[in-house]
Amino acid sequence: MKITNLLFTTGILLGMLVLPSCLDDDDDVNRMYPNALVTVKEAADETVFFQLDDNTTLLPVNITSHPFDSKEVRALVNYDEVDDSSLGYDQAVKVNWIDSIRTKPMAPNLGAENDEVYGNDPVEIVADWVTIAEDGYLTLRFRTMWSNLGITHYVNLIPTNNPDNPYEVEFRHDANGDVDGRVGDGLVAFKLDNLPDTEGETVKLKLKWKAFNSDKSVEFDYRTRAATTATSAIAAERSVIPLK
Repeated sequence: MKITNLLFTTGILLGMLVLPSCLDDDDDVNRMYPNALVTVKEAADETVFFQLDDNTTLLPVNITSHPFDSKEVRALVNYDEVDDSSLGYDQAVKVNWIDSIRTKPMAPNLGAENDEVYGNDPVEIVADWVTIAEDGYLTLRFRTMWSNLGITHYVNLIPTNNPDNPYEVEFRHDANGDVDGRVGDGLVAFKLDNLPDTEGETVKLKLKWKAFNSDKSVEFDYRTRAATTATSAIAAERSVIPLK
């Protein structure tokens, strides 16, 4: 998903990977903030590319090796489109900086043990451009209370095992006793490959969570991701707030 000129102030960008770039004064401000949310992938020939949405791929021409140890992760990025060859990908880009998001698989539903294992502390899901289901992931911006003690919060996504809706999931938050302090945001992405294949159809993915004053839910358009590679034969195929 791409967005431009968005002021993103959750503090996640302090540890971002900055790539060499010539900036002039007019561009400095725009390049401080992310203009896209992507999945960082590696093709069979070890070419690093980005999945911008369910259909669009980007080739970062100034990245020659995987920035995250060959791990597929969701990431915030600031890039500029360039006229270089895209080698069969949809668009060539020059990356100004990139910062990975905590990326996790779904966890199993443990029934009566869910509260003990995954916690049941309140949280708010923020309606934001980075809160989205795309490319087989559910990426969430969430808001809760944090102290300044550096205590790790644990977040998980579990299926509800609702027999009437196999695409119903629940966000779980374990504050690890850290329930006072300031309001702060975090970002996390969950891979949804444990959900049933939608077989090319778009369905409603229902997310449930315990908020501070009630139980809440929201629906996302969701489609099981398809394989994405370059169309050319040339290319075959961190967060400031501690999270786990």
